[in-house]
Amino acid sequence: MVSGAERNHIPMLDKPDFPDEKIIACLQADFGLGIVQIAFLPLGNNMSTAVYRAVADDDTSYFCKLKRGAFDETSVALPKLLSEQGIAQIIPPLATNMGQLRAAVDEFNLIVYPFVVGKNGLDVELTNDQWADFGAALKRIHTTILPPALTQTIEKETYDPYWREQCKQFMAHLDNETFDDPMLIDLAAFLRSKREMVRDLLGREERLAHVMAARSLECVVCHADIHPGNLFIDTKGTLFIVDWDYPILAPKERGARSDVHRRGTRVYRSYGARRRKPLLSGISSTPDRSDRIGLLSLCTKRYGHCGCV
Repeated sequence: MVSGAERNHIPMLDKPDFPDEKIIACLQADFGLGIVQIAFLPLGNNMSTAVYRAVADDDTSYFCKLKRGAFDETSVALPKLLSEQGIAQIIPPLATNMGQLRAAVDEFNLIVYPFVVGKNGLDVELTNDQWADFGAALKRIHTTILPPALTQTIEKETYDPYWREQCKQFMAHLDNETFDDPMLIDLAAFLRSKREMVRDLLGREERLAHVMAARSLECVVCHADIHPGNLFIDTKGTLFIVDWDYPILAPKERGARSDVHRRGTRVYRSYGARRRKPLLSGISSTPDRSDRIGLLSLCTKRYGHCGCV
């Protein structure tokens, strides 16, 4: 479920109007880091989050996330736990001097990670071995047993209709809207050409949401926004799963979007499945392939992202 605050946030691809000096002071006082400079990084499309590279007096670099608004503690507690469980593909946040995984800076929260140099899966083609590493990591994540405190606080899948309703409203007003941005003009033209397909998919998702909600399915720890952009490869070829802002307990299909599903048998074999179907067991019992498409889309949608087979 998406909170009202999250729905109203604007992606921070521009540097926020917040003094660098306050961030540096927090890094020094709360994290005990000898930071001498920081630089804003115009990366990602994460809601209400700005990221920086901070450099200490010993030339060590840190990746800093400045996050505004309500803060979900599971977004830092879970990756810390997964890393402590020995899942090497997780980069854990650093603790403050008081053992906390974030520090308050005015209306923001500051989270700090080691800075890893590399590229994401949108910028570089992953090798077969890297996809196999991803499958093995996914299996370990899905089989992680959470402590009671995290089990109580982590979000549970409810098949919230919020984004379906948003899409319906957007489609309804599409012909009455005018756009100046060339990208939006192209997007609007594309959606107009696919209007009936989108409506059909939304209708199937609506129906299948009720089907899924009525089923008693095992829920596992899911990243909720797995896609190549959140798979990070460092300069040594090591794969990491990053951006744990919205973890959730959900059927395992939520743990990998369809653009990851298409990456071949190595992911599934390293996950522990002989073929693709066992990983998609939650939807394989649906006989109509078009329904399976809608259900996979439903299971993999998160905050405006949607995968389709």
